[in-house]
Amino acid sequence: MNRYDFNQRVAIVTGGAQGIGWAVAKTLAEGGARVAIWDMDQDLAVKAAHSLGEGAQAVSVNIADWESVEAAYAQTRNKLGPVDIVVNSAGIAGSNSPVADYCVKEFHDIVAVNLLGTFHVNKVAVPDMQARDYGRIVNIASVAGKEGNPNAAAYSSSKAGVIGFTKSLGKELAGGNIAVNCVTPAAARTRIFDQMSQEHIDYMLSKIPRGRFLEVEEAAHMIAWLASSENSFTTAGVFDLSGGRATY
Repeated sequence: MNRYDFNQRVAIVTGGAQGIGWAVAKTLAEGGARVAIWDMDQDLAVKAAHSLGEGAQAVSVNIADWESVEAAYAQTRNKLGPVDIVVNSAGIAGSNSPVADYCVKEFHDIVAVNLLGTFHVNKVAVPDMQARDYGRIVNIASVAGKEGNPNAAAYSSSKAGVIGFTKSLGKELAGGNIAVNCVTPAAARTRIFDQMSQEHIDYMLSKIPRGRFLEVEEAAHMIAWLASSENSFTTAGVFDLSGGRATY
């Protein structure tokens, strides 16, 4: 692939130890970025950062907790410098169940990570971006946030919230050289599948006209452009990665 130039850029990738987040972290590092991998799985994050080589950092963080995010940002800033790029990939799917039977605590937990976590991670990085008049934020939403998946109301609604939040923040910051966009992937075969029933996995596949799941590298290619300086005009946008499922 053609690599974008991320030399001298500092990037945070949440959920960067595996899945789409890892593919993005690797792509950014290959372009010259110094990458902080934020993840709850510290052991996996350390291994991932080590594989990226010098300039990478592993940070243990719970993005659902504001104080944890503040501490993680301070740790990253102290080691790598002010952050230019944020890719918020951390998220949880939760179990599959009708709304009438859905566990109330689990619904809250999913919203706390997927939506409030997005808010926390974006919020902590924006002041430095505004002070330097440069920043690229990419939030990972989902095609479920556009269309809604049955028996996944918590996940679907949290990702719809990520779309709305991204549009709002992108418009707030549009007067400067800061781009805030999101992508809406179809499912990719990552560890998040462990949280889903086979019936739900089969349902998601049946809705993809391409007839296959997303490859994480395909997501990383699109996200790399959104995170690059070449993306100098588009903001508050929603970019499809659904294999033809969503056409708007």
